Amino acid sequence: MGEVAALRQLVGQVQELWDLYGAVHAHAHGPIPRWYLLDFEHGSVKDDYCGERTGYNSELLKIMEANQSPPRKRPRRDRNREKASFLNSAEAMKLDIWSEFPEDLFETVIARLPVAAIFRFRSVCRKWCSLVGSDNFSQQYSEVPQGMPWFYTITHENGNNNVAMYDPSLNKWHHPSVPLAPANIVMPVASAGGLVCLLDLSHRNFYICNPLTQSLKEIPPRSVQAWSRVSVGMVLNGRSSNEGYKVMWLRNDGNHEVYDSVQNMWSQPGEFPPSIKLPLALNFRSQPVAVGSTLYFMCSEPEGVLSYDVSTGIWIHFIIPLPLHLTDHTLAEFQGKIMLVGLLCKNAATCVCIWELQKMTLLWKEVDRMPNIWCLEFYGKHMRMTCLGNSGLLMLSLKAKRMNRLVMYNLVSKEWQKVPDCMLPCSRKKQWIACGTAFGPCPSASP
Repeated sequence: MGEVAALRQLVGQVQELWDLYGAVHAHAHGPIPRWYLLDFEHGSVKDDYCGERTGYNSELLKIMEANQSPPRKRPRRDRNREKASFLNSAEAMKLDIWSEFPEDLFETVIARLPVAAIFRFRSVCRKWCSLVGSDNFSQQYSEVPQGMPWFYTITHENGNNNVAMYDPSLNKWHHPSVPLAPANIVMPVASAGGLVCLLDLSHRNFYICNPLTQSLKEIPPRSVQAWSRVSVGMVLNGRSSNEGYKVMWLRNDGNHEVYDSVQNMWSQPGEFPPSIKLPLALNFRSQPVAVGSTLYFMCSEPEGVLSYDVSTGIWIHFIIPLPLHLTDHTLAEFQGKIMLVGLLCKNAATCVCIWELQKMTLLWKEVDRMPNIWCLEFYGKHMRMTCLGNSGLLMLSLKAKRMNRLVMYNLVSKEWQKVPDCMLPCSRKKQWIACGTAFGPCPSASP
């Protein structure tokens, strides 16, 4: 430590010489530089004179610039006062900007927000909430290209039916806190323009709801009082539900009726054509799909597709043989084309396949199938499939003993994706999907 003491003495002498002879020269040419003694007591003698570390983790020999005092921490009260003044000025600037924002542009901006953001927007104030329900907003929203559809499902757990909605854009399940309808409504059977058609167990009472706004309407009872099972389809009168919609039911014996929301009544457009063989043997596991004003129903005997144009009342029966080894299957629609989704089972192997109907040959052409690595999970199991969506995005519920898988298929990108398990907010137990349908989320749709 003798070298350290000698170095400290040398620095002290240099400081004294500076105080005696350097002060006058410094006053003439600038501010007086300030020297700082080096702290060797908490460091290493191996530290060089340039402040670079050669041994231990010390930061000694820091030479301060001339006339620079050591930094001092400012009081927290001063920092908070400056921060508050900055925030106040920023808020005042925002208020000035938004006060000049044109009122007629609010609906245009809101209509282009994601659905979840629109509902957060409604909770800001009453004025913004009323904007979402205005006619101008409805028109603006109908002109914006819609994104991916949502899925409205009924889950079954301990004998209770619960509503669950899946948002594929956020990959998230939503559970409405308020029931949409009485407990006897158990089946979503069709959808159009952001509205979902519900049917009770008696197959007699119909309800139309908007799952997003929780609005519900019971339509008049149908004139044919029967308890037999029916297949239900739904189409729009125009581009949106504001122009009205039609709901149609069809039985195996050919009886059918059409409900018009504009007239708020059921009607039987005409007699069923005698050229089509009865009974129809409708496939009730397959929901009808709509292309424009035409509904397509899946038939089993003979195998094919039955179409009905709601606007013209024309029936056409297409005899189309199904692919071999096909078990559960359902119709789907993509960009005006009729698609077929089904389970292909051969020996102990099971796979989900997608077919497209060829208009010229009236044959099904396979366009895609589930990856083989996913199908290995189904090997040797007795699988059942339910297709919950019939638009450009499909959700498939694949069930077997002690097994329940939810898979989503995008007809645009031809991508397969696993859907997270549906669980109630206060439970960690998986919910079984009993039935469901796809619908385009539309906050402005009114039943």
